[in-house]
Amino acid sequence: MKVALLGLLQSGKSTILAGLTGKAVPVGGAAAIHEAIVPVPDDRFEWLEPYCKPKKTTYATIDCLDLPGFNFGDDHGRAAARRLIGQIRTVDLLVLVVRAFENPAVPPYRNAVDPARDLAELKTELLLADLELVTTRIDKLEKQVHKPTKTQAQDKAELALQKKLQEAIESEKPISSAIETEAEHRIIKSLGFLTLRPVVVAVNVGEDQLDEKFDFTDRLDNSTPVITICAKLEHELAQLDAESRAEFMADMGIVESAASKFVTSCYSALGLISFLTIGSDELRAWPIKQGTVALDAAGKVHSDIKRGFIRAETFSFADLKEHGDEKALKAAGKIRLEGKDYVVQDGDIINFRFNV
Repeated sequence: MKVALLGLLQSGKSTILAGLTGKAVPVGGAAAIHEAIVPVPDDRFEWLEPYCKPKKTTYATIDCLDLPGFNFGDDHGRAAARRLIGQIRTVDLLVLVVRAFENPAVPPYRNAVDPARDLAELKTELLLADLELVTTRIDKLEKQVHKPTKTQAQDKAELALQKKLQEAIESEKPISSAIETEAEHRIIKSLGFLTLRPVVVAVNVGEDQLDEKFDFTDRLDNSTPVITICAKLEHELAQLDAESRAEFMADMGIVESAASKFVTSCYSALGLISFLTIGSDELRAWPIKQGTVALDAAGKVHSDIKRGFIRAETFSFADLKEHGDEKALKAAGKIRLEGKDYVVQDGDIINFRFNV
């Protein structure tokens, strides 16, 4: 799954990415997109690693793209931003990074720190980028629908849908608000509309703003996660070894790093959960969409397992932790044999039975 970090100049996206990876803040030209694979924290591994003693531990991951800061203050900056935006239409989630920290050494965008204004500008530009795509598609379809082709009926249906999308955008509403059925979603899926994507908002704050709350209710849907993160602090934490980091966080009264919350929130916003496979060779978290059935989960592990699927031997991590080991689980009747239509739950530990 791919996540794109978008923000205006000096919003701190690159420092956030460095805090997630523990690497140096990436540098590059105005058109450079930086990419990093970020592990998804999983507290269950703290208990499972001593239990399994695996040779290898594999976390679920998210592929993060960091785009250069946008500047919509002039035509040149707007054109550059549009080119960059055009390169991320295949991502699964947008993270809108807005600046709330004050720092005289880092000039703010448009000469003022205003996260609500910046969020509104980012959302408007995403709408405009989609509007451009919609109008181009409408022009093409209006020429096609009058030709007696095999796709004429589909073209007419799409034209009506695109006009509905145009109305939504012109009313300053995302495309996602206008899609009513799965059939409509399939029609436009390949076009890569940005405002069809789920969104997370990350507010980059100063160290003295860690407990500050930000109200964007007039600019966001109530379901949009808003995360407060001090990119500078998270980057500093990422440079420390595990023991020093724990001491530093304890001194500051931090129970969980904001970087960890950030990744977990992105994972959740993507509609993902993890099932687990355990053993002496490998302990692994497998990311799947919520609602995935056992047969498709088996395919995540290997296509041969899906093809020869018989049953999924399943138990929950919570039950394993409570009872201590698999022998006790079996005695308590907590290990189940599930069929191919079983809907996998977050934290399920599965051993797939299959016939090659």
